[in-house]
Amino acid sequence: MTEYPSVPEHEAEQTFAALTDRILDSLLARDPVSATWLGDHRFDDRLPDLSLEGIDESRRTVEHAMAALDQVDDLALGTGSAVDLEILRSRLVGDRLELDTLVEHTWNPLVANPGTAIHLLLARDFAPLEERLASVAGRLAAVPEALAVARESLSGMPRIHVETAIGQFGGTQAMLGATLAEALEQAPSARAAVDAVLPAAVGAIEAHIGWLRDRLESGYAHGDPRLGEEKYAAKLWATLDADLNPDDVLHRAESDLARLEGEIARAAAEYLGVEVPPPDDAGPVVRRALAAVADEGPVDDSTVLGLCRAAYDATRAFVVDHELVTVHDDPVEIIEMPEIHRGVAVAYCDAPGPLETVDLPTFFAVSPTPSDWDAERVASFYREYNASMLHNLAVHEAMPGHVLQLGHSRRPSSPTRVRTALQSGPFAEGWAVYAEELMADRGYAPPGAADPQRAALAIRLQQLKMQLRMTINAVLDVRVHARGMTEEEGMRLMQVRGHQEEGEAYGKWRRALLTSTQLSTYYVGYLGIRDAVAEARAAFPSWTDRQLHDALLAHGSPPPRHLRALMGV
Repeated sequence: MTEYPSVPEHEAEQTFAALTDRILDSLLARDPVSATWLGDHRFDDRLPDLSLEGIDESRRTVEHAMAALDQVDDLALGTGSAVDLEILRSRLVGDRLELDTLVEHTWNPLVANPGTAIHLLLARDFAPLEERLASVAGRLAAVPEALAVARESLSGMPRIHVETAIGQFGGTQAMLGATLAEALEQAPSARAAVDAVLPAAVGAIEAHIGWLRDRLESGYAHGDPRLGEEKYAAKLWATLDADLNPDDVLHRAESDLARLEGEIARAAAEYLGVEVPPPDDAGPVVRRALAAVADEGPVDDSTVLGLCRAAYDATRAFVVDHELVTVHDDPVEIIEMPEIHRGVAVAYCDAPGPLETVDLPTFFAVSPTPSDWDAERVASFYREYNASMLHNLAVHEAMPGHVLQLGHSRRPSSPTRVRTALQSGPFAEGWAVYAEELMADRGYAPPGAADPQRAALAIRLQQLKMQLRMTINAVLDVRVHARGMTEEEGMRLMQVRGHQEEGEAYGKWRRALLTSTQLSTYYVGYLGIRDAVAEARAAFPSWTDRQLHDALLAHGSPPPRHLRALMGV
């Protein structure tokens, strides 16, 4: 465990930067999978130590780091370092909350799945394959003990988490079969080390799946997936790093939901060429318009990836042509989502780690429908994710959303590594939602549309629907975990007021139970980004879109509340 010296008052900036390096190093050593994801490969052959002794060591690491930060004179620091001090301190408070109160590894079986730890080593060419497979062997060797520790620790597991874990552990099994075999064919010199530990790891995973199935069948998976009001409020603060409590989020979200219902009703009426309906009668008009958009842009499992690739190319060209923001020439690949990550979200952006030193592609991963869905659910899913919606999805996940923003975040001019290593979820999601609004406001339409104005209005309808969804996400998050919302109430909210298809609404309900606080990051982050943009436009009225957005993205991915100080607004 690292000991931290007192911070001297002289040379405060340099001393603080060195202190943050030591703290980050100690945190990454305790969380080797996150280190790999971030692009720090010193711990690639390890899995997290979630034993009682390991948790105690993590707790001591956090306590020593917090004590060291308490000695820092924030008044002696420049703006950037002062922001980094606050970000790092908030992260440590969140870590302590997890270690002392939330203790997710004791009730969530998804935490113990080694699939992501191994997938990260196989999916990215940050080092020669032989080196990465040596790290795979190290992690495989740790799997039996890690899963034994998990079985000793887990109790009170929620049924939905156990069901999802069984599926995702099955995905890990599949990866350790065909995917790993293909890698070993390309690097035969690594085979001996992997073969020495693979059978035990595969056997341990199979036994663990059997144990999870036994928990289901014997009635032991009876835990409540809802955090409860007190834990939820604490985690919400730690996740958002904003001065909002659950009541604040719920009040603002439900107020905005009513406003957005009026906006989408007006857009729907324009799309259909009818009069704007009164609020109480808007639902049928909105549903007719969205149904028309879905009818005009059919999608299925065989076309979804190709359509996403085309949407990425089109949105990127629009951003460049309209000079909305600087587009870096970073490689991007649109791929089918790995099985181990399916079952929670529909799509995600997987960018190279911000600490990565090798040029690597960013993955925009899209999930076709699960193989066990019936035809009716598949049809419902693709009415939701019709061709126009896929363009809006490409905006959010890729251009100018996550792919572009994360590319900028790897090029920050900050005094320490804090903002590089500790990226804010609300900033990333808030920017992506703002990007959807920006593109719709600028009249984006898929190229080659027979009626560009109508195509742009279809995009606007989908953008407003997504903004409704984002706002409903926040309502769901609070009401599920702190207000006892039922599945019937949640499905009705999403389908009636959010105009979502049954398949998408069902998936979101599961996500609300499987996660907590993450669904609020979209809404609260968007509020922070939107307010920062408005204040910057008022402060710098001569700035172009590109100047403003480049300035906004020039500071990494800080919690949005710090943007005013960093931008000098």
